[in-house]
Amino acid sequence: MLSKNKILKFTQSIKDYKKRFLDKPLGDLDESGTRLLINHFLTEMLGYETLTEVKTEYMIKGTYADYMIQIKGKRHFLVEVKALSLNLTSNHLRQSINYGANEGIDYVLLTNGMSFELYKVLFEKPIAHELIFSFNLSDLSDIKSIVDQLQFLHKDSVMDKGLDTLWDRHLALSSKNLSKLLFSFEVVKFLQKELKKKHNIKFNEVSIENAVKNIVKESVVIDEFKPIKRRVSKKIDSPNNSKIPE
Repeated sequence: MLSKNKILKFTQSIKDYKKRFLDKPLGDLDESGTRLLINHFLTEMLGYETLTEVKTEYMIKGTYADYMIQIKGKRHFLVEVKALSLNLTSNHLRQSINYGANEGIDYVLLTNGMSFELYKVLFEKPIAHELIFSFNLSDLSDIKSIVDQLQFLHKDSVMDKGLDTLWDRHLALSSKNLSKLLFSFEVVKFLQKELKKKHNIKFNEVSIENAVKNIVKESVVIDEFKPIKRRVSKKIDSPNNSKIPE
């Protein structure tokens, strides 16, 4: 991950990118024009060296991918660019995944300069893929979340195996993995304790497991939930003026 100072600089570069390219009437920009945006994105924002690390028109089995990000001979991810005037489609995705699969590349970034979608190529039979993140840089209302994910494409992160870290994070927070944790012994015991405290009823483990299964199967209205209250550690001044937690 990037350092705090680099995060601040990277965040500002995203804001500048939006102001410079996306806040202007460029809706009819074609693919060649959109590549100018992506050149800036890859070199000025993500820190890759032009020519040596950003390989353009990368040949793959008689056809060409738009960009290959390569550092010291190691290929890290493909970038497929579509015109800003186009919405990204399943056909664009299929083309991009095929490029990655044919070249043995694990990660593929599909973009039109505004929308960015990062995929993991799953080398199964048949070849599959999974979306890691997707966002639109014309809307920075949740810029912290965007930066938190996009930083893993930065050169500094990629050189430190950032893409694999991003994938591990994605797997850890996947519905499948979290569902398994919901049925763990520790969670069931916690629910038993909380239900007893709140309702003064002691439920057995089977009852709680069945209730959790219903949650997994049913649709839940997320807006009805209140945000998690985070505990803030209180601090006091010690005699020597240093901060000591209570």
